[in-house]
Amino acid sequence: MRSLALLFPVLATTVLAQQPPYAVFPPADPPYHRVRYDASTKPGELVYAVNYTIWVPPGIKTLRGVIVHQHGCGEGSCKSGLTGAYDLHWQALAKKHGCALLSPSYEQPDKADCQMWCDPRNGSSAAFQKCLADLGAKSGHPELATVPWALWGHSGGGHWAGGMTLLHPDRVAAAWLRSGVPLLKADPARTSIKAHTVPNAALLVPIMCNPGTKEGVTDKTNRFAGVWPANETFFNELRGKGGLVGVAVDPLTAHECGNQRYMAIAWLDACLAVRLPKQNGAPLNLMPGNQSWFAPLLGKEAVSVTKFSGDPAKAVWLPNESVAKAWMAYVKDTALPDTTPPPAPTNLRVKGNELTWEAEADVESGLAGFIIERDGKEVAKLPEQPKNPFGRPIFQNLQYSDTPTQPLVQMRFTDTKAGAGKTHQYRVIAVNTAGLKSK
Repeated sequence: MRSLALLFPVLATTVLAQQPPYAVFPPADPPYHRVRYDASTKPGELVYAVNYTIWVPPGIKTLRGVIVHQHGCGEGSCKSGLTGAYDLHWQALAKKHGCALLSPSYEQPDKADCQMWCDPRNGSSAAFQKCLADLGAKSGHPELATVPWALWGHSGGGHWAGGMTLLHPDRVAAAWLRSGVPLLKADPARTSIKAHTVPNAALLVPIMCNPGTKEGVTDKTNRFAGVWPANETFFNELRGKGGLVGVAVDPLTAHECGNQRYMAIAWLDACLAVRLPKQNGAPLNLMPGNQSWFAPLLGKEAVSVTKFSGDPAKAVWLPNESVAKAWMAYVKDTALPDTTPPPAPTNLRVKGNELTWEAEADVESGLAGFIIERDGKEVAKLPEQPKNPFGRPIFQNLQYSDTPTQPLVQMRFTDTKAGAGKTHQYRVIAVNTAGLKSK
């Protein structure tokens, strides 16, 4: 059972040791690296053990930033964070901007208090910054300790990403908050959740709130109905002060992540292209106001800043025209358009009747699968029957918190029908989730 920290805080448990669900995870051989910290008993420090796994683009000399993919609350979601750094689609975004991809996995025991990690003031902010220094040393990239952060978070992870933005606005290039936002005003009914304040510097950080429509927008009766009121309060508070905040309501989902990655990656792509400085150590660049597009809150049409006739302080902020067009498609049916094919697979190897290869995902539409050809004729598709209960089928499959399933799917095919003693020519073609084929 997955719970939303903002709605269902529960009492902390004294069982803080590593639990079996967190003991099985993919190996962290280069270009992957991992550190794990034990739970602390010191006041103010993190009371749960935590794993941090990072992927560094091979061959990169100097990193420009780190993209953080933060899971949500509950044992299942925390476990799903173990594979976040292995996601080929998020890796494609990171590589494009010279960034590492980091995925934490907090070892929160079943029914323990999520606030003890998703509120960064409870030790997770300090642990996160420590991991950057330690992973920088392990990977040979000491600049990790000082580069900007792009933060994505789901549910309690949205609370964490938003809280980190408010605490460290000068470090955050952009933040995407899926189904969870920090609390800005004290709530007598939720005394375990401490309110945040909004510093002026946070108003310069691009932030996108991304609830599902069944989280209180259209369905106001289910257990996640409180998500939208919290998002609306957060949006109104920051946008009313001039903050660069948008809202993208997922029209198909409740608390699950659905197809949000296609919009989130497109939005982060645009923000990182502007925000990341050319030289490490320089301040983050400001988003240009003259390229902005606005839309009414819960509306479905956006226009350029020069054509918007409503109140900008109440309007959804979008960084530019291309993102605005993607946003209009997303809030309609999540079907973002894509006309460019994915990268072609590389390094195809044949050993006996087994084929292995490598491939990168398409930044726009990810990786749905592969077509295998023998002697010019199609002999297989991988996967044979693609499935994804949370959105478009993808090659690596998806868990609830938008991360690949375990064990990780391999790029491997065994041709059991190849003619014995014959020489064959093979070809592997990548297919993205828009159905476009590679060379």
